[in-house]
Order: sequence, then C-alpha cells, then structure tokens
Amino acid sequence: MASQNQLSYIKGKKVLMVGAGGIGCELLKTLALSGFQDIHIIDMDTIEVSNLNRQFLFRKSHVGQSKAKVARDAVLKFRPHISITPYHANVKDPDFNVDFFKQFNVVLNGLDNLDARRHVNRLCLAAEVPLVESGTTGFLGQVTVHVKGRTECYECQPKPAPKTYPVCTITSTPSKFVHCIVWAKDLLFTKLFGDKNQENDLNVRSTDATSSSEHVEDVFERRKDEDIEQYGRRIYDHVFGYNIEEALSNEETWKNRNRPKPIYSRDFLHDEIAQQNGNVDKDCAAGDPSSVSAMASLGMKNPQDIWCLKENSRIFMEAFKLFFMKREKDIGNLTFDKDDQLAVEFVTAAANIRASSFGIPLHSLFEAKGIAGNIVHAVATTNAIIAGLIVIEAIKVLQNDTNNYRMTYCLEHPTRKMLLMPVEPFEANKSCYVCSESPLTLEINTHRAKLRDFVEKIVKAKLGMYFPLIMYGAALLYEVGDDLDEAMVANYAANLEKVLSELPSPVTSGTTVTVEDLKQELTCNINIKHREEFDEEKEPDGMLLSGWTQASSVEKDDNKSNGNGGSTSNASQALPVEAEDNVEMDVPSGKKRRLSEISDQDLLGVTDETKNHEKLEVVDDDDDLMMLDGDPGLNKRKRMQ
Repeated sequence: MASQNQLSYIKGKKVLMVGAGGIGCELLKTLALSGFQDIHIIDMDTIEVSNLNRQFLFRKSHVGQSKAKVARDAVLKFRPHISITPYHANVKDPDFNVDFFKQFNVVLNGLDNLDARRHVNRLCLAAEVPLVESGTTGFLGQVTVHVKGRTECYECQPKPAPKTYPVCTITSTPSKFVHCIVWAKDLLFTKLFGDKNQENDLNVRSTDATSSSEHVEDVFERRKDEDIEQYGRRIYDHVFGYNIEEALSNEETWKNRNRPKPIYSRDFLHDEIAQQNGNVDKDCAAGDPSSVSAMASLGMKNPQDIWCLKENSRIFMEAFKLFFMKREKDIGNLTFDKDDQLAVEFVTAAANIRASSFGIPLHSLFEAKGIAGNIVHAVATTNAIIAGLIVIEAIKVLQNDTNNYRMTYCLEHPTRKMLLMPVEPFEANKSCYVCSESPLTLEINTHRAKLRDFVEKIVKAKLGMYFPLIMYGAALLYEVGDDLDEAMVANYAANLEKVLSELPSPVTSGTTVTVEDLKQELTCNINIKHREEFDEEKEPDGMLLSGWTQASSVEKDDNKSNGNGGSTSNASQALPVEAEDNVEMDVPSGKKRRLSEISDQDLLGVTDETKNHEKLEVVDDDDDLMMLDGDPGLNKRKRMQ
C-alpha cells in the first residue's frame, strides 16, 4: 500500500495498462493493492495452459478466455470497490487512438513485441502522456520511464533487429543447432504442410537433377497410389540423403569445413519399426486432434530426453504420418506454432537429424521448442520485481517527481551486492526520427525498386507505420484508409507496382519523401539517395536506411576520468548501463557513486551477465526484454537535466 502522501496523488488518477500476461498479472495486482482505483487494461490474447505456471490470476478453467477480462474478475474478488475496465482487443486497433490515450494520467506497458511497444510509444508522445515501459527475459528485467520533453522516448535508441541468418548457411552449411531449427521450421515444415504455392529455398533442390525433362517432378508432391509410409521415407531420403550428397559434390565448399554425412531411412527405419509405428497410429486414431503426439504414439514421455538418431527418425516419420492421418484438412494452411505439439515434435526431429548429418550436437524437444518458439523461459519472480518497480515509477510520474525518475535493470547475478541497478533517465536523442523528427536517408536503386518495396520493407517493417500516407512535395503517392473511393484505391494500387523513378511524381536521387501515419500522428522525412548495387548477404532488402543512430558522445571534461566504458563494451546489447562519467547510480547503502568510481572488478558481474545474454538468439514469448543498443563506453548520453 502506498503512503498517505502518495495516496493523495494516486486517488482519482486514471491508469492504462497494456498487456495482461506475465508482467501484467503482477502489475494489476500491485496497482490494486497500492491504492489505484481506476485501471484500464488492453490485451488481445486468450489464456493458454502454458501461461498458468506464472500468470497467477488465471486457472485451468480459464483456458481459452480473455486475459484482460479474467484478470479483472480475479482482482475484483479482493479489491471489489475499485474500477477495472478490460478491453479484449489489439492496442493497434483504430479505437485506441490519440484521443483515447489522452484520458489517462500514465500508461504502463507489459507487452511482448517491438511493434506494439513502438506503437504505444508514439501514441503516448502524441497524447503527451507519460509512459513506463518494461520487459523481462528469464532472470533479466528492466523498467524505463519516458516523458515527452523530459526524457528520451522508447525509440530514441534503435533496438536490435531480430536475428537473421544467410540463406546459404541455412540451406548448405549449418554450423549451429539454431541453423537446423530454422531449416526445419521455416523451410521443410512450410514446404510439406504450409502453402504449396509459396516459393522457399528448398525448391532449388526439390527436383531430380538427373532428369533432363523440362517438366521434372517435385519430390515434395505426393505421388498417386503412394501410401504415407512410402511418401515419408522418400521425403526423408531426399532431404537428409540425396540433398547432402548433392552438396558434397561441390568440393570447394568443404575445403575448410567438416563434410556432412548423408543419412537414409533404410539405416534407421527398418520394416518392423514401420509396422510397429503403424499399429500405434491406429490405436491413437480416436483422440482429440489438438492432443495428437508422435511421442505419445511411440511411448516416449520425457521432453528433456535427448533422442538418438534412430529415435529422431522414428519421431520424424510418426509425426509426418499423424499430420496426414489426423490433420489432413489443415495441410496446406499450417504455419509453425510453438504450442502445436505435433509441429514441435516434427521440427525437433528434423532439426536433430540434420544436426547429426553436420556433426552438430543434438538437443532435447524442450530445448528445441525454446529455440523454435523464440522462448527464454519466464521467471515469475522477475515479473513480480519488475511489476513493483513499474508502480514505483508510476507514482513518481503522478507526483511529477522528475528528479527521482529511474531506469532500473534487474540482473541475474549481483554486482556490488546489487541485483537492481538504477540509472537516471537520459535526454531525447536529437537524431531520433520519432520524438525529434530528424530526417532519415535511404539508399535505394530508384530504377529497380518499386513503391511496394519501399512501403513493405521500409515504411512498415523499419518505421512501423501501418496506415501510411506517402508524399513527394504536394503529390500524394500512396494512402491507406477506409474513406478512399474506388478510383483512388485503384490509382494507389497501380503506383505500388511502379518503380520509384517512374511514379507520376518521379522519386529520384536527391528528392525527399514525406511519410505520415495519421493514427500515430507521426511524420518522417526521408532523403532518397540512388545506389546501383547492394550486397545480397549484408543488405538483402536491396536498400539501406540510415540517420537513426545512437546519441552522439558528450564532450568530456579533460579533468575527469575516462571511467569504465571499456570494461563493459561486451555488454552493448544486453546491459544498458550507460557508463557516462557523470552518471550516478544508487547502491544499497544509499550512497550515490559515479560509474567512473566503480572498478573493473565491480562491473565484472555486469560483463559476465551480458556475455551470457549476447549468446541468446531468442527472446521470451511472454514479456521479452528489449535492451538498449550501443556500447556504454562509447555512446554516451546526457543525463536528464
């Protein structure tokens, strides 16, 4: 419960929570018990069984129901006299516009994706409502405060792009288990069970190279009169045997690499095993499709066991057959879902077989699911700590206690006996295109790239504008909206298929394009620079957006120590403690110390922590940790004055 003085600020204040998951459950409970009386919650998700181990407001009987509504009902049982308004909806829906946000005194985020975070940040800026942002990944967590005109916004520091891998590595030369997972999930699973008309990089090896016919057979197509067992073995032999032999024929590739080993079904799937599997299939044929499991069919129970190659081969074939026997109507429309048991089993087995071929250590289903589903398993205690810190910062915001705002980072291992590391907020980045409206520069081949490429790859994917209006001077090139007449829609659709230099108002090198999102009330100017060629591996989009950079370094006083920036350089993407000379941080004794006064040994725990985090190529599925970019020792930012 807040103090009497704090209660006077809390009373009558209207709070918006976005997200009712791992952090959201803890946050709603803490807000209610702290004295907040008017709380609104937005969450589009429904409750899943996997939520129940940490989202304590939910019970098994609630599975399938709205998180926001069930969370409200649960809290009202012990705080019946407060007002909680739930919205089972997407925060990006048109109803949640700037005017909607203006009614709140503070917005508290407990989201699980970058797009939604960016959207809320922009609405808060437009509505001039303070935002308290948060996230957790395992034992790591953070809470940051963003107040327009006082601190940097959520987007002042570019966030790390999702981890991607070169296609040639995935298809030809995997060296890590995650490469095998990506191959199994995004290529093989999609090719077999997803959209048959969608091209993917397995197509290049999906035909018999010995055939001279122009109309060669696609091996992924099931032949007439071919039973499921034969079909599955043929796919197995093609992707794990024939394709590997084809790859080995290129001697140059393997000069400095370990040569992979072709694997064929005859070596691990004998006739008696196939017959046994078929019998088990029939025994399981009457179950609920959502509970179909290859492991259950084969009597394998522990998801933390690491299967041998023979077991992986049996799981592969069993899962393959169960898809056709139990879920045939879904084939052609399936996409990988981490909560789909059969899909996870198939992908785990396929990834392990490929890993075995390339000499990569095998993983358990539990581990493979974490990688395939981009999961760092959530820790309820971290969520509770972060929720408490959110409420503390929210109360400071409502009191307008700007001098005591803190960005706080929760660590896994103590640093100077601290598990919570608070630092003062920083000023807005003057090069931020969101809150400072600085122009960006786009290098693009204006004679080849279409307006559609610009819209999809830059405006939507990079800038996060989903209802854009694009102008060059006074000419309107593209617009999205429900109020457009048919002629306008047809005109803009035609523009999408034109290259930039051939638009009605040609976009060429030296021109400036203005992009607006009226729902976010955000405007961005982009300077166009023509460029002929791009590196396909490093710049796969065929364009390069720049100008959105880290805040420039603050000039140092020559009399001051250089601090410990170097000691935390490995922490650039994991622990965003900006080691500026005059940044102070609170230590448990209550004494404030400059970061420059803390020794390398003191920060060793921070460095170790961040090294571990750098190895993570996945984020929590529930409330992921979005750490700030940049080397704390090199990219220094001004403290909030």
